[in-house]
Amino acid sequence: MKTRIADGEARDRLIIWIRRRMDEFGITIDALAASIEHDRRHPPLYRDARGNEWNGLGQIPDWLQAAKNAGVDPDFFRIEAKHAAQQTGSQDPAPAIRQLDLFA
Repeated sequence: MKTRIADGEARDRLIIWIRRRMDEFGITIDALAASIEHDRRHPPLYRDARGNEWNGLGQIPDWLQAAKNAGVDPDFFRIEAKHAAQQTGSQDPAPAIRQLDLFA
C-alpha cells in the first residue's frame, strides 16, 4: 500500500476486518506470507487495461485467451519497463506499440 491511513481508528478497524476475513477463509499468516513471497518471485508479465494480470505460470487466463482468439498478439499486453531497454542501450528502429505505451 503506497498511502498511509491517517485515522488510527480506521486502520484498527481495517485490521480487525482483515483478520476476520482470514479466519473466515482459513488463511493463516504463514499462507499469506508465502503468497506474498510467491508474488515477489513471479511478478506479472501481462496486464490488460482493466488491471487483470498474469505472471505466465499455469494456464493462460480467460481475458488473454479471448484477446488471442480475437487476433490480438499477447505481446500487446506484455509489461515492460521503458527504462530497462534504455539502460541496456538497446535501440529498436521501430519499437512495437504496447498497451501500456498508450497510457503513458
